[in-house]
Amino acid sequence: MPDPAGAPGTVGAVTATATPPQTHARTRLAFRVVAFAEAVSWAGLLIGMFFKWVLETTELGVKIFGPIHGGIFVAYVVMCLVAWRTFGWSFKVAIAALASAVPPFLTVAFEVWADRRGLLGAAARR
Repeated sequence: MPDPAGAPGTVGAVTATATPPQTHARTRLAFRVVAFAEAVSWAGLLIGMFFKWVLETTELGVKIFGPIHGGIFVAYVVMCLVAWRTFGWSFKVAIAALASAVPPFLTVAFEVWADRRGLLGAAARR
């Protein structure tokens, strides 16, 4: 039974643990990959919508990229929540990350902004 009096490494009866550095690196990489994939899927969906609505030739692009974009969008939302917890983002930063998924390609801009400010753990080497 843990020492409730506050033995080293405990807070009351709960052991206090820090997020391991390898978790930060994995979360950073996953966030960056999903942010880029979300932007690419937006591009595919926009091209598909162009063919469907402007050229009125085919719906194939929307049928292919619609579900792909939807799945990657959900993955991006999950990664935002994971990054929020892992990196200790403020509520405002978390909301900005989530909102960046709505306009096309803004996830990449948010990722660059967050990386330059050290919000994704270790700053990128330049």
